[in-house]
Amino acid sequence: MTPAARVQAGIELLDTIIASARDGGAAADTLISRYFKTRRYAGSKDRRAVRDLVYAAIRRSGDRPQSGRAAMLGLVADDPALAAAFDGSPHGPAPVEAGEGAAPAAPVPAWLAPQLADYDTAALLGRAPLDLRVNTLKATRDAVAPLWPDAVLTPHAANGLRFAAPFAVEDDPRWRDGIVEVQDEGSQLIAEACAAAPGMTVVDLCAGAGGKTLALAAAIAGQGRLVACDTNRDRLSRLAPRAARAGATAIEQRLLDPGREAAALADLAGTADVVLVDAPCSGTGTWRRNPEARWRLTPDRLARLVAAQAAILQVAAPLVRPGGALVYAVCSLLDAEGAAQVDSFAGQCADWRAEEPFGPAGRARGHGRVLDPARDGTDGFFVARLRCPT
Repeated sequence: MTPAARVQAGIELLDTIIASARDGGAAADTLISRYFKTRRYAGSKDRRAVRDLVYAAIRRSGDRPQSGRAAMLGLVADDPALAAAFDGSPHGPAPVEAGEGAAPAAPVPAWLAPQLADYDTAALLGRAPLDLRVNTLKATRDAVAPLWPDAVLTPHAANGLRFAAPFAVEDDPRWRDGIVEVQDEGSQLIAEACAAAPGMTVVDLCAGAGGKTLALAAAIAGQGRLVACDTNRDRLSRLAPRAARAGATAIEQRLLDPGREAAALADLAGTADVVLVDAPCSGTGTWRRNPEARWRLTPDRLARLVAAQAAILQVAAPLVRPGGALVYAVCSLLDAEGAAQVDSFAGQCADWRAEEPFGPAGRARGHGRVLDPARDGTDGFFVARLRCPT
C-alpha cells in the first residue's frame, strides 16, 4: 500500500468506527480486524501503519468527529507532512480543499470536561501498561516474578506484576496453565477491598466475564461460598473456562433476569460476608484502552447508567449479613457514578459505615477513594467499602 492508500484506508475505517459508536455497534478493534480480513493484499506493515493512524485520530478527538476524513484531517493539523497523502491518487484521499474542516483536538468530550476538571484528562488517553495478577491458587508472586525479568511488582496490589510493553500473554505457558491472569492493578485492588477470606460467603453481583470473581476465588482458596451473578449470558459464559484454567472449581453461577434480580437472590438475603458491586458504568476510567468509548457516551446514556447503578445497590444491600461489607466500584471518574452514587445510598441507609477500602493508593473522594491513571498508574476507578450495621 502507498502512503496515500494507507491514509484512505484509515479514513474508511474511521467512518465505520464513527457510525458504530453512534449506533452502539462493534468496537474499533473488531471493525479493524474485519476490514483487513477482506483485504488480504495489505501486509503486516500496512496493517500496523493503518491501525496506528486510526488510533492516533481516535485519541485526538474527544468528541465524535463528523466523518473519518475530518478525523484524519485533524492529524494533518498536527503533522502537516501527512497532507502529502491527500494527493487524489487512485487509492488515496481527495486533495484537501480550502477551508475544509478538521476535527478539533480534545482529550474528552466537551460536555464532560467540567465533570472531569479535577483530573489530568490527557493521562486518560496515555498508553496503559500490561498488568498481570498471580493466581495464588497455583503460585506466589515471589515464585513467579523472577520468571519474567521484564516485570516489576505493582506498587499497591499484593499479587500484581507490571510490564511496560504489552506482549502476547495468551501464548505464554504460564497464562495457559492458569498461573497468571491479565488484570489491571486497579481491578486487583477492588478485589482486595473485599477482604475475602477462607470460610466466607462472597457474592460478585456484576461478575461479567469473571476477572474479579477469579481474584475472589483465590482469596477464599476453595473454602467458603462464592456466587457469581450477571444479567448478560454471553459475558457470564466466559467465566467457566477461565475458572477451570485457574483451578477455581467451586464458583456458583447465576444468570439473573433483568428487573427480577432480588427474587432470584432471595435465598442469599442476609447471608453474605461481602457483596461486590462492580457496577456497569460509563468506562471513563478505561479510555486508555478503549478511546473510542468517548464517542459512545451521551448524557442520556450516562443518566441510564446512574439509574441502573442505584437500582443494583438496592438489590445488593439486603444480601449483606449484619456486620458484613458491601464494596461498590465503577471504572469511572465521574462523581455521578461514584461519590454521588454512594452519598445517595448513605443518605438512605444512614446506619451503614464507610471504611477505607485499601491502603495508600488513590485519594479520598466522598465515602470512597479514586484511582486515576495520572496519580496511580492504574485505570480510573471509584471504590467504596461500606459496613452493614449489626
